[in-house]
Amino acid sequence: MAAIKFEDALARLETIVNELEKGDLPLNDSLKIFEEGIKLSKTCLKVLSDAERKVEIMVQETGGKKRLQAFSVDEEDAT
Repeated sequence: MAAIKFEDALARLETIVNELEKGDLPLNDSLKIFEEGIKLSKTCLKVLSDAERKVEIMVQETGGKKRLQAFSVDEEDAT
C-alpha cells in the first residue's frame, strides 16, 4: 500500500466499517473492502506505534521519568 497519511487512512477505515455495517454489498465486494480495511488498520497501528516510540525517546532525552497510568475517556470528556 502506498504511503498514506494517518488521518486519511483512518477516515477510509471508518468509511469501510460503515459500508460493511450496512450489509448492502455483495460478498465479493465485502471481502475486497474488508481486506483493504485490514491493511489500513495495520498501517494505522504501525503509525501509532512509531509515534509512541518517538514520544518515549523524547521523554528519555529530556530526562523525564515515564509513569504509566490508566487513561479513561470518561474522565477526559468531563473536563
